[in-house]
Amino acid sequence: SGNLNQPVTRLLTARRTSLLALFSGLGLLALGRPAWAGAQTEELLADSVRTALSAAVADDAPPVPDFASSDARIDYLRWLTKMSARLRRKEPALAQRTEFLQTLWYESTRAGLEPALVLALIQVESNFRKFAVSSAGARGYMQVMPFWIRWLSDGDSQRLFGMQTNLRFGCVILRHYLDREGGDLFMALGRYNGSRGQAAYPAAVLGAKTDWLP
Repeated sequence: SGNLNQPVTRLLTARRTSLLALFSGLGLLALGRPAWAGAQTEELLADSVRTALSAAVADDAPPVPDFASSDARIDYLRWLTKMSARLRRKEPALAQRTEFLQTLWYESTRAGLEPALVLALIQVESNFRKFAVSSAGARGYMQVMPFWIRWLSDGDSQRLFGMQTNLRFGCVILRHYLDREGGDLFMALGRYNGSRGQAAYPAAVLGAKTDWLP
């Protein structure tokens, strides 16, 4: 019976290898690398745009949420509780999880972005790996390309592994792309990934967004 099983075993092994190669090529296996290998394209910025973006990333205020009302604060605390429970598999430590979510909420709302969208983008880009590096050199949670820190800050790309710096740059860049695309999220997401006009990446992010809605 062993001889009869050998062709079946070889067939199953071949199919499994093909599937692994396919998913690996699509960047869907979390094997110590980002989920997507795309990257923002380095392009010329008008001086006024560069100045505005530099100012946006330079503000070093601590990421402490500020609320206009007690109801807004209660809504935030409810959001924090829900997201913390969902993120537990990625970050078991409560203190680190809380700090990450507080910073993400602060940076995303500061940039006029939905926290659920930013969480989804991070899930697709790095699977919540702080030190992820893509084949193109994109870094950290939001897979920010080092040229951004050369353009807008001190040029120290190692800073992109810092949580707030990475989230700050990622949110500011996505906001910039949204503005460039006239609010078209599909096109802005494609530009963020370096695949503008293609559906795979925006579909992945928008699909993941449903996991992070309040």
